[in-house]
Amino acid sequence: MSERLWHLRRCRLFERLSAEEIARLESRAMVRTFARKSPIFLPGDHARDVLLLASGRAQICNLTEDGKRAILGFIEPGELFGELVIVGATTRDHFAEAAEKSTILLLPGDEILNLMENHTEVSMGITRLIGMRRQRIERRLKNLLFQSNRQRLTYLLLELVEQYGQTTAEGILIKIKLSHQDLADIIGATRETVTVVLGEMQNEGLVRTGRRKIIICALDRLAESVHEPPPLPKSTPRQTPQRMPGMMS
Repeated sequence: MSERLWHLRRCRLFERLSAEEIARLESRAMVRTFARKSPIFLPGDHARDVLLLASGRAQICNLTEDGKRAILGFIEPGELFGELVIVGATTRDHFAEAAEKSTILLLPGDEILNLMENHTEVSMGITRLIGMRRQRIERRLKNLLFQSNRQRLTYLLLELVEQYGQTTAEGILIKIKLSHQDLADIIGATRETVTVVLGEMQNEGLVRTGRRKIIICALDRLAESVHEPPPLPKSTPRQTPQRMPGMMS
C-alpha cells in the first residue's frame, strides 16, 4: 500500500469509499512536506486543492490590521483544511502554517466535490466541518469583543481540555505544546498578559504550568468561574474495574 493511499484511508471521511474511488483520489493527490513554522499557504494564494494533514500539526492563522498573528485553530492528522475551495473560494483568505514538521496531501477540489455529490456521508462530514469551524471562530470573536483577558484565557483552556485533555494523576494534562505567545495569539492578548493571568491561576491552584506545558488542577472551579459546565477531557486512562453494561471498550 502506498503512503498516499494509507493516509487517505486514515481519514474518517473516506472510510466508506470504494477501492476504485480511493485509487482515483490517490492518483490525483500530491504529497508535500513542510518544516516547522513554514507556511503551507498564504493569503491571496490561488485555491484549487483541499488539504489533508497526514502527519504533524498545522495551524490556521490570520493577520490583524496592525500585522499581529491571530491563531484561529489547529489541524490534527487525518483532518481536512482549506475546504472552502469546494464552496467556490478561488483564493485563500487566511494562512496556514506548520506548527511542527508536517506532511500534507493536496486533494483536487473537483474530486472532493464529486465525492460529496455521490456520498452523503462525505457531504455531511464536510458540511459539519465547515459549520464547526465557523462556530469556533464566531465564539472566539464574541469572547474577544465582550470578555476580559482572563475570561478569554479560561474559555480557551476549557476548549483545549475538550480537544486535547488527558486525565492524569496530577490533573488534566493539555497534550498540545503551546507557548505563552501561542496562547496570546489565540485570545488576542499580549504574551505578558497571558503570563500574568496564568500566574494568578497557578497561585489560586487552578492550573500548573511548565515549559510549553499546562495541567488543569481544578477543572470544576475553572469552568465555574465562567459559568460553564466542566468539559469532558478528550482521553482518560483505561479503567480496570468491573465493566458496566453498555460501556464501549
